[in-house]
Amino acid sequence: MLIRTMENRNLRKERIGVVVSNKMDKTIVIAVKRKEKHPIYGKFVNKTSKFYAHDEANTCNIGDTVRIMETRPLSKNKNWRLVEVIERVK
Repeated sequence: MLIRTMENRNLRKERIGVVVSNKMDKTIVIAVKRKEKHPIYGKFVNKTSKFYAHDEANTCNIGDTVRIMETRPLSKNKNWRLVEVIERVK
């Protein structure tokens, strides 16, 4: 028997990234950068992943640094939601 508690809800993934698009209604696209070591050469390479996130109030602008959290699927590509805007673009 699986018990659903609030502790299980807190195990959701969170990411911090930069908004690269806000052209859709209530949706933003976030680019999350990370460094990975090349398997053969050992050099660190920048890798980028793009996530679609739900922005209920359309508050984000391009260049903002935001925190997003995983959630249930909201559309075909969108299963993240905006938690907070960490830094606004100047």
